[in-house]
Amino acid sequence: MVEFKNKTLLITGGGTGIGEAIAYQFAKKGTNIILTGLGEDSLKKVRENCMKLGVKAWYKELNLEDSSSIDSLVEYIREEKFNIDFFVLNAGISQRAMTLETDITIDRKLMEINYFGGVYLIKSLKDMLLASKDVHIAVTTSISGLFGFPLRSAYCASKHALLGFYESLALEYPHIKVTFLIPGRIRTEISKSAILASGEKFGKMDPGQANGMDVTKCAKVAIKAIAKEKHQKLIGGKELLMAYFYKYTPWLFWILARKVSAH
Repeated sequence: MVEFKNKTLLITGGGTGIGEAIAYQFAKKGTNIILTGLGEDSLKKVRENCMKLGVKAWYKELNLEDSSSIDSLVEYIREEKFNIDFFVLNAGISQRAMTLETDITIDRKLMEINYFGGVYLIKSLKDMLLASKDVHIAVTTSISGLFGFPLRSAYCASKHALLGFYESLALEYPHIKVTFLIPGRIRTEISKSAILASGEKFGKMDPGQANGMDVTKCAKVAIKAIAKEKHQKLIGGKELLMAYFYKYTPWLFWILARKVSAH
């Protein structure tokens, strides 16, 4: 089993949702936490809660669309001489829009946040990763990263890309362990910030999201998968059946995917 105590975690999207819940699970195991994401108030709150659990915690605002923001984080890591043992690349944004009605700028935005930002961060820290004897990267993808789904074309594409990049990374460097966390419907507010074809926010909870798995339960499953160095871990409820339909009975998946509510 992986040792967590007195190690250091860097998490993106650590101020809310799945990221916040995972940060608490690491803190309970004695891991020091570097929180990054948007929203200083939420990051401060999570930092304080982590410290109450008896670990050291820091925060740094991070905008994954802005390379200078990532550069600033990398500089901060080097100045503070952090030695990072775990990464949880969790930050992301969803979508609710028909493919041909979505301007290419929206596709690029989702790719920058969900894919390129994290890749740039990891490559910017390559000296640390190469010098480490053992480092573990957990990547929050999505069940929608395993197949296409209505109203999610750019989102699905960005999540598919994560699998290709980080799986290649793990195959090239045996000391870099990668765990893909693959959530289905988890009870967070991600649907509220999902982007419409116009670029505006969806602004409401999907019924499926509202009835999804409790976020703390999700985080407990996630950290258990990291501890066991699982390659992939599906997390969620009955919606996970779609992954098995897609793999073993694709004809059934094709029928159901067009009928299942995309909200």
